[in-house]
Amino acid sequence: MRLLRSPRLATVLLVVICICAFHTTSAIDIPLEVLGHINIEQLPTITAQSPSTLIAFPFDESFPVICEAKGNPEPEFRWTKNDQEFDPFLDPRLMKEENSGTFVIPNNGNLTEYQGTYRCYASNKLGIAISKEIEFIVPNVPKFPKETLDPVVVEEGQPFTLKCDPPNGIPPLQIYWMTINLQHIEQDQRVSVGLNGDLYFSHAVEKDSRRDYCCFASFPRIRTIVQKTAMSVIVRTRKSDSSENANAILERKPSLLTPPGGKSEIQLVKGEDLNLECIAEGFPTPQVEWMKMGHKFPSKVRFENHGKLVIVPRAEQEDSGKYMCKAKNPLGEVQHTFTVTVEEPPEWVFEPESQLSMIGSDVHIKCSASGIPQPTTTWRVNGGPLQESPARNRRVIGDTIVIHNAQVSDSAVYQCEASNRHGTILSNANIMIMNLQPMILTSEGEEYSVVERKRVTMHCKVFSSPPSTITWSKDDSPESVHGPRFTVHENGSLKIYNVERGDTGQYTCLAKNTEGSSAINAMLYVKDPTRIVVAPEDQRILIGTTAQLSCLAEYDKSFSNDFELLWEKDDMEIALNYTENSRYFVENGVFHIMNVSHSDQGVYTCVAKTPADQDVASALLMVLDVPDAPENLVLSDRKGRNVTLKWVPGDDHNSSTTEFVIEYEESHWEPSNWKELLRVPGNRNSAELRLNGNVNYCFRVSAVNAVGTGRPSEATERYKTPPEAPDRNPENIRIEGHLPHEMDIKWEPLLPIEHNGPSLEYKVSYRRQDVEEDWKEHTVKRHSFVVRNTPTFVPYEIKIQAKNRQGFGPEPKLVTGYSGEDSFFWICPQEVTSVPSAAPDDVAVEVMNSSVVKVSWTRVHKDKLHGHLGGYRISWWRLRSLLDSKKSPGDKHTLAVPGDKNRATVPILTPFSEYSLIVMTFNGRGNGPGSHPVNFKTPEGVPEKNHDFRVTDVQRHTVSLVWKPPLEPNGILIGYLLKYHLINDTEEVGPLQTVDISKPETTTWILRDLEPLSKYKFYLCSCTTVGCGPDVSDECTTTLETTSILAPAVGLSKSASPSPPSTPKSPVTKPTRSTIGLASIHGGISTKGWFIGLMCAIALLTLIVLIACFVNRNKGGKYSVKEKEDLHPDVESQGMNDDTFCEYSDNDEKPLKGSQHSLSREIKAVESGDSLVDYGDEDAQFNEDGSFIGEYAGRKEKRASAEIKATIQTPA
Repeated sequence: MRLLRSPRLATVLLVVICICAFHTTSAIDIPLEVLGHINIEQLPTITAQSPSTLIAFPFDESFPVICEAKGNPEPEFRWTKNDQEFDPFLDPRLMKEENSGTFVIPNNGNLTEYQGTYRCYASNKLGIAISKEIEFIVPNVPKFPKETLDPVVVEEGQPFTLKCDPPNGIPPLQIYWMTINLQHIEQDQRVSVGLNGDLYFSHAVEKDSRRDYCCFASFPRIRTIVQKTAMSVIVRTRKSDSSENANAILERKPSLLTPPGGKSEIQLVKGEDLNLECIAEGFPTPQVEWMKMGHKFPSKVRFENHGKLVIVPRAEQEDSGKYMCKAKNPLGEVQHTFTVTVEEPPEWVFEPESQLSMIGSDVHIKCSASGIPQPTTTWRVNGGPLQESPARNRRVIGDTIVIHNAQVSDSAVYQCEASNRHGTILSNANIMIMNLQPMILTSEGEEYSVVERKRVTMHCKVFSSPPSTITWSKDDSPESVHGPRFTVHENGSLKIYNVERGDTGQYTCLAKNTEGSSAINAMLYVKDPTRIVVAPEDQRILIGTTAQLSCLAEYDKSFSNDFELLWEKDDMEIALNYTENSRYFVENGVFHIMNVSHSDQGVYTCVAKTPADQDVASALLMVLDVPDAPENLVLSDRKGRNVTLKWVPGDDHNSSTTEFVIEYEESHWEPSNWKELLRVPGNRNSAELRLNGNVNYCFRVSAVNAVGTGRPSEATERYKTPPEAPDRNPENIRIEGHLPHEMDIKWEPLLPIEHNGPSLEYKVSYRRQDVEEDWKEHTVKRHSFVVRNTPTFVPYEIKIQAKNRQGFGPEPKLVTGYSGEDSFFWICPQEVTSVPSAAPDDVAVEVMNSSVVKVSWTRVHKDKLHGHLGGYRISWWRLRSLLDSKKSPGDKHTLAVPGDKNRATVPILTPFSEYSLIVMTFNGRGNGPGSHPVNFKTPEGVPEKNHDFRVTDVQRHTVSLVWKPPLEPNGILIGYLLKYHLINDTEEVGPLQTVDISKPETTTWILRDLEPLSKYKFYLCSCTTVGCGPDVSDECTTTLETTSILAPAVGLSKSASPSPPSTPKSPVTKPTRSTIGLASIHGGISTKGWFIGLMCAIALLTLIVLIACFVNRNKGGKYSVKEKEDLHPDVESQGMNDDTFCEYSDNDEKPLKGSQHSLSREIKAVESGDSLVDYGDEDAQFNEDGSFIGEYAGRKEKRASAEIKATIQTPA
């Protein structure tokens, strides 16, 4: 009965077919493109089949027996079981697939009747293909037989064996010996389990007596464990008349429990594990040794079961040979030799191949196999023995079948089967005999793109019989392409190496055989190569910062829409999603990694990609960070106050550790306060610590690299040092004599941690140095001591020693000090002083330059100091300028020179001046008398800046400049240097022009031939024979037309600025406008914002005046006051009346914008007839920032005020 396919069955079949898909037979695959044009019959081919062994595990629901095939016509299927015909359709319990050879055995009953060897046959009218043999095994549930076992009785010291005899089952088999409570029997040199599952005892001891030895056999593949009946062992102890020999075990030499005899032979299949076992008995327990005779054991060998078992995994031919085991004890030895032979199942040396041959040709079908022992080869045709289907034109020569002058009727499926005792292999070869004209399966008009100097392959897939001759030509040329750069492969493809620009064009593939010909065309385009021109560079980046990798590429412009620039990290493409939380983005060819972390470290590759080619460039990104905390801190070699600290360094994060910082914390004086103890180089991981006494320490370590200091490690356990005497004495001892006849001794006390023990005190010892006397000693707890009743200012030797309960510190160093200085040094009866009583002699001055001199003197004798020397003071003052014969002393200046020196440098003097200078000494009480004054003169220097420089008159082509000489010329003026150039709003400058003014009395200058309506900047400096001083600058904009009205000087710039670029001095020349659009605003006035705003304001004012007139006319009258206002307009209600004005800037680099034309020519002509120049220099005052603060009297004051107000209100 045939059952319809169920969904569940379909699922089972699909899974198993996928699993077994590798069990297929080679065949001639006629492409679908050919079958779409003509109907070609094909021999059947097995495409899927079950493995050679199919085990019916009890927990599986069903067991598919698979056989799938293809062919044209569609194959039919039949089965044999144990070489007898078997029809699955006749068994209603089997599930069957339509148009398939597969059937499924359900697990719902007795499966034993289906056990056997199956083979599938797939046939159509052309031939028959067969599958390999498939053995269906139905395992029995393994069971130990029910039996009653007698106790095993053994004498103490004798060997014995407990038999397991496990039942047969599906391998692998695992044996366990346990008690009835599932406790494993302990194994050692004396007790072990053999490969056969038996439990061997080399000799019996009393503890071996028990009643629950159980053997468990496990079969993992069928998920079954079975247990043998428990066995009982009774060990009888030996009795002896002598108490000394009671229960003694008699010694004996070894013998083998397994294997028996002296020799044995072992055969195994290549790839299996070789297991060799020797279990010996004897007393003392024998030791087993192994050797391979004539060879060394390979490295893959394992020794197990306390040396009694040798395992050679995956045995190969070289593992064949003789092996020996030797069991020894002091009484002798025994040995056994294994002769191992590694055999092999059949393997194909030459597997028969399917062939498509032309009619009339000779066909050779070769089949050969190897194995140990040598396999037997059997030929079949269409599933039957070859001899049962004789053919006149066919014969067997060795391992080859030869079909002479093959015809269509010779098409068949040939099977070659090779077998030995270790297995069987089978191969089907489809032999098709037919003629067919060429059919080109590659599409017509394919287009290929390739870049210069690369290679390209153009395809021409052809199916024909006999095989076609394939040629390629270019651009309809009758000749085939040829040369070393062109290769036509067997599959018809044309490969062009080192492509050139001239290779662009149309190529034709022509396929030809005895049955006809066919051709297709293809286009080849040669493109510019893709090339990365800016490659990313290796970087070392600090963690938490942003990494930037640049990558720019050139590519063929035809790929504009197909070009891709990708980034990879460690060969994995980086997805760029451009979301808010994304740390990766690309901008202008730069790949950004935000907030770099350790996981970002790696190799980054930029891939510039087009359909034709690609270029790559890589860079290594290393993330730098502070080192990780050291680990596993251990205190060792604890010897009193010395201890060794060891640690394991943490990751240095790509920046080598330069040093380790060891810190300590003590629990008594400053708990929880960590302090640095020691630093060691970064190449060390231990340190010897010298500690203070009586301190309860714990330690931690942190690592330092170029990035910084890492986190500290975990703290060690505490370590308490024993108390000891102090290691050192106080330092920084100071001896002071604040009062006569007293000496105040102070010192820096020891730190609490340096006490080394309880009850710290200081022993103070002192004596006079200039006379012989004994030491005087005092013990104090504080860190100061006052010695009273001392002579005045005499030297003492002092030493201070620390002590505690454990003893005194080291011998202290001597320190010399003086007692108190004099308080009364009589010079005259009414005057008392303690200052030095003498002045330095031989004071000399050496002039270094115009502002610096060197001063030297002779030191004052120490007897004249009357105390400790504090140093020397130099006082100097300016007498006059060398330009002025009249002396006018200036302020006094003082320079202190500490210590016992006899020379010093006096800076910041005014050049070209006469000075006077004295030198005096001083001590703790004050200054001594001054030396005799020394006068000296400084040479000329460069002048100071001119304190007043401004523009006074601005016309269309001229500008008037005025200035005053510098307040400090620092020499004799020889003239001025005037420089100027065009500028504009973007701070660009035109060529610099210079004017050399050689008359120092000149204070005005007119520059001519300037550009109209252009902005200029002017620089002025004063000069002496030494050089020129700093510049002072001003700016202004020339007018559109010439006017006699002077602009009010409300925008002067008086700030000094760095000198402009120096140019050779030249006479006044007419400046020209820069070709890059510098300075001048003359060209495009109609497009200027201020001009458009001005015109709009005029239009608006005109409209307001018209409306006012219209309203006034409608009212029918005028007021006298209004008439007067019309006749005499108030200047304060008008705008600025100048055509232009000079602009003030408090920064030469940022000129202010403010040029504004008057709205009314008439008002300007009447009201702007004067400027600040009319009122004199004394009346015009400015703040430091240039703002006007002056006041004028009468009418001029009012007019100037009005002009300034209008200027401020005018928008820039």
